[in-house]
Amino acid sequence: MRQVPFETHEVFNQSPPFCDVDLYALDRPLVEAVAANGGGGAADELTEFGRHWGSAAVAEQGRAANENTPKLRSFDSRGNRRDEVEYHPAYHELMAQSARAGLHNSTWNAAGKPEGGASEVIRAAKFYMAAQVETGHLCPITMTRASVAALAEQPDLLAKVMPVLGTRVYDPAFAPWPTKRGMMLGMGMTEKQGGTDVRSNMTWAERDGEAFRITGHKWFMSAPMCDAFLVLAQAEEGLSCFFMPRFAPDGSINAIRFQRLKDKLGNRSNASTEVEFHGAYAERVGAEGKGIRTIIQMVQLTRQDCAIASAGLMRSGLAHALHHARHRSVFQKHLADQPLMQAVLSDMALHVEAVVALVMRLCRSFDHAPDDAKEAAYMRLLTPAIKYWVCKSAPGFLYEAMECLGGNGYVEEGILARHYREAPVNAIWEGSGNVMCLDVLRAMSRETDAALAVLRDLTQQTKGLSGAAEAVTSIVKAFRNPDSERVARLTVERLALLAAAAALNAVSPRPAELFAAARLAGNHASMYGAVDLAADDIRGLLERALP
Repeated sequence: MRQVPFETHEVFNQSPPFCDVDLYALDRPLVEAVAANGGGGAADELTEFGRHWGSAAVAEQGRAANENTPKLRSFDSRGNRRDEVEYHPAYHELMAQSARAGLHNSTWNAAGKPEGGASEVIRAAKFYMAAQVETGHLCPITMTRASVAALAEQPDLLAKVMPVLGTRVYDPAFAPWPTKRGMMLGMGMTEKQGGTDVRSNMTWAERDGEAFRITGHKWFMSAPMCDAFLVLAQAEEGLSCFFMPRFAPDGSINAIRFQRLKDKLGNRSNASTEVEFHGAYAERVGAEGKGIRTIIQMVQLTRQDCAIASAGLMRSGLAHALHHARHRSVFQKHLADQPLMQAVLSDMALHVEAVVALVMRLCRSFDHAPDDAKEAAYMRLLTPAIKYWVCKSAPGFLYEAMECLGGNGYVEEGILARHYREAPVNAIWEGSGNVMCLDVLRAMSRETDAALAVLRDLTQQTKGLSGAAEAVTSIVKAFRNPDSERVARLTVERLALLAAAAALNAVSPRPAELFAAARLAGNHASMYGAVDLAADDIRGLLERALP
């Protein structure tokens, strides 16, 4: 009898895995943007980080953390209330690696003051690379980093927290924070009836000696195994901010009762809870009745990280699409050599170039804002505009990246399906699109002179670029219109595009010219690839994106 081989076919014409790569050195737009914004001296540090996070081992940890989602353990085996969330070991390892790199605290010194220099830019480059591998674990990382800004409103509490928060140790033990080697902080603001409108919060705080007892609920509270949370509650003098630890001072588990974990579209490695507070112990942060003013210090930094993470997701989508296209043959040619695919990939590369330049320019403003009024004005005006444009562009971009891989992009074995599910959260979290637009309008009305000065600077930085002057004119006209809210989305997008062109022009003038002509001049179609770029420019953009 003839022996029939087990195999029915040979597997070929499939792209190899995109792993064991240097996420920093292979990203020329990132390298140049970091250098242009003051972080060039950290090249060796960033290369080491990029090689580690580009490894197959870390990619596997990201996969495992998302396939093995958190589980709520409300009670122990004897029926005692526990309210613990159990994570897969891969999640803990990702947290430990991010903590070792200082993603949760490297922008602060030991006293909780801004580190200065280019610490924001350098940390952002790492955050951007980590987001390309696993974004869910970055939620507690970013909240911990941002919480220091709010705690600064209560110096005595900040002084107690910083010796623990300031270490580069991730300690997952469920124990009182003062006993731990490192700590993470979360936050709880939104409630069922209000969402973004936190002034409608009904959770209340009653004084208990020097502390408070909090009763009420939060509809979304992410990263529930953080060691403490900043929460908003109504006190006698109005909405106030409170520091609520998982354990009360006597060592007992605080009265924080998790009702259930959210079943989310993406961000699945990270738990988000519905929670009730049953007279939970808390300490006030900042002045009573000034809770929004206190917490907004934290929110500004989390919005920054939303934009950085979205940029990282888009960069990963582009890299995987381009890598696949260079290995996949169709009609006797590699996909990357097909003119129509080149048009798509180069247009996507142009978008990522502008996004990376823009978020690094924003981070430079965070570095210098404490000592430079112009940079502070840029930060206040552009943070919501940049979050709006960058985060809202990510889902559509990642869909296009999936399509470049065809069916291979759509299945869960690849990373792009996870990226696609992850992408919407950054546009929704910390203020959705309309909220960002309203914040830009408020910044213009409250600090009109400073905002107009920012626009004048952007005008100079985009001089000679197609469509830039017209964009400035339309932006100023719209902001001065008493009916400005009606056209706020159009205006804020133009503002972000103008800022992106300016940031890119300071890094790489030719891509800036192409970006301005394609986006600002008003002739860009709604689909990637529907832009007329010269052959030399296409080759240049693709080589810069992934050598």
